[in-house]
Amino acid sequence: MTNEARTSAMPQWVQEHIAEYLQDGVKGHDKMGTPALLLTTTGKRSGEPLLLPLFYGEEGGSFVVVASKGGTPENPDWYTNLVANPEVEVQVRNDKFSAIARTATEEEKPALWEKMAKIWPAYNDYQAKTERAIPVVILEPKA
Repeated sequence: MTNEARTSAMPQWVQEHIAEYLQDGVKGHDKMGTPALLLTTTGKRSGEPLLLPLFYGEEGGSFVVVASKGGTPENPDWYTNLVANPEVEVQVRNDKFSAIARTATEEEKPALWEKMAKIWPAYNDYQAKTERAIPVVILEPKA
C-alpha cells in the first residue's frame, strides 16, 4: 500500500522526504535531527491510501504523532482519515507494520504533548496559532 499512496499534492520537500525514506529507511528516519516515521492512512472519502512523514515519539511500545498541520484552523486530512478508519500502516526506519490509531485521551494528552514538544518545540507555537485543540495520536502496533 505504501508505494502506491497519493503524494503528488504534497509540497516537493515532503515528496522528496518520502522518496528518501522509501529508498533508505535509516537515512529517511532522521529529518532535521528529528525522528520521523511514515504513516499511511486510508482516505475517508476516496478510500485511497495517503502516505506522509511525521515526527514521532515513543511511549510504552506505541508511537506518538501530533496532528498539528502547522497550527492551521482545521485538522490534517490524515487525522480525519484515521478517525474514520483507525487501521493504518507505519514504517519506522526499515520496519513496516500495521497499527491501530487512536486519539490520546484528555488524561494521556498533557504528558504526551510535553514529550512531543521536547522532540519538536514548534508544536507549542502551532497550538498558540490556532483555537482548535491539536490532537495527539497514539499508533499501537498490531500484535
